[in-house]
Amino acid sequence: MTDTQTNTPLSVVLGNHPHTRPLKDGTVPVDGVDCHYPEFSPLPPAFARMVRELAYDICEMPMATYLQARDAGVPVTLLPVVLVGSTHHRSLTRLPEGEALDPGELAGKRVGVRSYGQTTGLWVRGWLREEYGVESSDVTWVTTEDVHVAQYRNPSYVERSDAARVADLLRAGDVTAAVLGPKAIGGQGAGLVPLVKDAEDAGAEWIERHGTIPANHLLVVRDDVLRTRQDDVRAVYRALQEAITLTAGERDDSPAGRAVTAGWSESLTACLEIAGQYALEQGLIGEPVDVAAIEEKAVFLTR
Repeated sequence: MTDTQTNTPLSVVLGNHPHTRPLKDGTVPVDGVDCHYPEFSPLPPAFARMVRELAYDICEMPMATYLQARDAGVPVTLLPVVLVGSTHHRSLTRLPEGEALDPGELAGKRVGVRSYGQTTGLWVRGWLREEYGVESSDVTWVTTEDVHVAQYRNPSYVERSDAARVADLLRAGDVTAAVLGPKAIGGQGAGLVPLVKDAEDAGAEWIERHGTIPANHLLVVRDDVLRTRQDDVRAVYRALQEAITLTAGERDDSPAGRAVTAGWSESLTACLEIAGQYALEQGLIGEPVDVAAIEEKAVFLTR
């Protein structure tokens, strides 16, 4: 395929991670492609703009947002890159002075989460059902934001709050527990404690059981950009792959460090299959995820 817009910069939205910095600062150039890297702080508004407006050419995207966008027919294609990931047994939190509930006792309770479509919430609800028998519909999920995909409508057991932050819901006594993403745990969630005892061990057991590490953020490209600039998209992928290899020493051996990868693998297949099953069970998507079809297109792009 011949690229037709090689003189037009590609807009590439990436979070500020050790493995994306080499692209942004030019340490790892994107061969033959002029890339523009819009900055967002925080990053989630960019995800909504991508799936609602197709505002960028290539964009970091949460797993749950990608699955919902694909289910809704949003014209984006997955590139096989995991930019952020980890286990999430420590993400279900409570006040230190609050009731020391077992996660299995959350049925009938109210739990705060940024949005029902937040990827951390997807993974937390997945292990809640798998390990404790708590269905998504057993809990009232109290949210502070809308989902990124405009076509989606929340289930009846999801409520919207006027609170600014999820931790505020917990501290106000409006919820029993709160789901916090990795950055929020060290920010607004400072001082909160996990409901799961030995959360790190529980996360390690999940990885052992499933043979993968939960991915939070992936990478997508607009379909029209892929059609007209396939070589340029490949160049961005290869540069990111090089940057991930280059910065391997800056990531530790924790799940968060090991989750970052570029290239299709059995682990990525398993991750998408599990996330897809969780999303279907939780009513985030309406149809099963065809992982083989995703893989076929992604592998072709990386050749």
